[in-house]
Formats: sequence, C-alpha cells, structure tokens
Amino acid sequence: MSSSVIEAHGLTRRFGETVALDDFDLEVARGSVHGLLGPNGAGKTTAVRILTTLQRLHTGTAVVAGHDVVREARQVRRRIGLTAQQTAVDDLLSARQNLVYFGRLFRLGKADARKRADELLAQFGLTDSADRVPKKFSGGMRRRLDLAASMILAPDVLFLDEPTTGLDPAGRREVWEAIAGLTAGGTTVLLTTHYLDEADRLCDRISVVDRGRNVVDDTPEGLKRRMGAERLEVVATASEALEPITEVVKAVGTGEPSVRPESLTVSAFVHDPVDALVSAAAAIREQRLEVADLGLRRPTLDEAFLELVGRETA
Repeated sequence: MSSSVIEAHGLTRRFGETVALDDFDLEVARGSVHGLLGPNGAGKTTAVRILTTLQRLHTGTAVVAGHDVVREARQVRRRIGLTAQQTAVDDLLSARQNLVYFGRLFRLGKADARKRADELLAQFGLTDSADRVPKKFSGGMRRRLDLAASMILAPDVLFLDEPTTGLDPAGRREVWEAIAGLTAGGTTVLLTTHYLDEADRLCDRISVVDRGRNVVDDTPEGLKRRMGAERLEVVATASEALEPITEVVKAVGTGEPSVRPESLTVSAFVHDPVDALVSAAAAIREQRLEVADLGLRRPTLDEAFLELVGRETA
C-alpha cells in the first residue's frame, strides 16, 4: 500500500486565457493533515475540485485513494468526503434528520442510516442537539454537523475547503477539535485555508500555492526555518532609548537591525540566540537602558508565507 493517499503530477487547468493550475504537483501522506495555502486565485480550490472529480483536468495525472480521478471517478467518489466553503445542511431538518437524509442519499438502508447518524452525532459532540434544527446552532456547531455529513461513509480522504471561514474564535476551535478527532481515527485531510495560525496548528505538511504552482512543500517548522535564524527583539520604554538600543542589538546581531519606532521595537537576526540574549542583557544593564521587553522570537508562518508568495493574501 502506498504511503501517499493523494498523488498529483503536472496538473494543468485553464479557464479561457486564465491558467488556474500550471504544472501543479502534490503528494499527501496517508493519515496526515496536509494544508494548501495561497492567495485568492492561487489555484487551491481548482486543485480540490479536480481531486474530488468535480472538474476535469486538461493535462497531468491524479490518483486519490488508489484510483485515477479521470478513469475511475466513481471509485474515487466512494472513497472521499468533501466539505465545501458553504455548508450543505438543511435548516428545516433536525441535525439527526439531516444525517439520516445524507445516509439515504448514499444508499444506506433506513436502519443503517439512523445508526450511522447516531454514531456521527456522538463523534462530533452533537447528541444533545440531535433534535434541534441547524439554524439555531452556533457557527461552530453548524460546521461540525456539515463535517459529520461528509463522513457518512467514513471516507479515506476528507477535503476541507476553508472550513472555518466566517467563524468566531470559539467556532474555529470546535472545528479544529473535530478535525483532530478525524485524523486520530485514520482519516487523511486535505485542507485549504487563509488562516496561517490554523495551518500551523493542524497541518503535518503545507504546500504553498501561487499562480497555479506548488511553490514549496514542507512542514510548518520547515517553512519557518526558511526565514533564517531567530531574532533578538528589544522593546524600549521611550523613543529616546531607541538609538542606544539599536547599537546594542547591532553589536550582537547579524546585519542591520530593524527599527519600528511606532512600537518602540528593535530586532535583528542572531547566529547564537542564547549568547546574543545574554550579551544584549548585560549591555542594557551596563548602560542603564530601560526596556519593556527583551527576548528571542522565532519567525512566524505568516512571515514565511509572505516571503514565499511575495504579496499579502486577500
């Protein structure tokens, strides 16, 4: 059995003169959470639609759960689940009725559909709300019900297209916990998101997509390491201290320090983080400089992402 549950090579898709995917490659390890990050229009949703057989590719090959998405589309659909950007649940039906309805659409018998609905309600923490209609749910609960509906047949691979867009922080945490529970049960998840903290928390690996190409594929920590060493960061208590603090940071750092007057912050990359921190603290104490904060800061996933794509996300 292959260790990769998704393998795509050289995918190309055009819409008129617009190239949505341009020689796009992707490999997703079995049992992992793999993130697709990129600006609007980068090709993330097009890739998902091709891999879920909803859109035809023009050139290239893609295999999902052991089946070719073009020649064996029906077999692919039997092995996957999809939660799109808009929820698919019916506000006029209760949570249980929604899941039974989806079960029947997947050709489960009445008894099996009811049994599976109860299993999913328990799995997603919705048993106590089984007889309520989704329009009375919080955003996080509604999204959990949508995830449950996509899991009717316990798919090998679950595709999530921006699953937490529009949710408040509590709702996002609910969905994160549900996704973690799915992967713990062996489901592979391919996730598109604009939230860098979400990718950092959930993903085992991340593919950064820009202009239809996979720019880089790495772990969240690996992407951060591409930004270089840790930074020494010093926050002054007053603007008058910025100049002497800059000299201190320059003496222990590499290259010219970055000075942000609006936040009274001076920072620089350092080769030996601990030695730089100790030396800077000693110099600040010796010069009797007042600082609000002194510490080491690792590059963030946001910084790595913006460095790679060269522009801000929408």
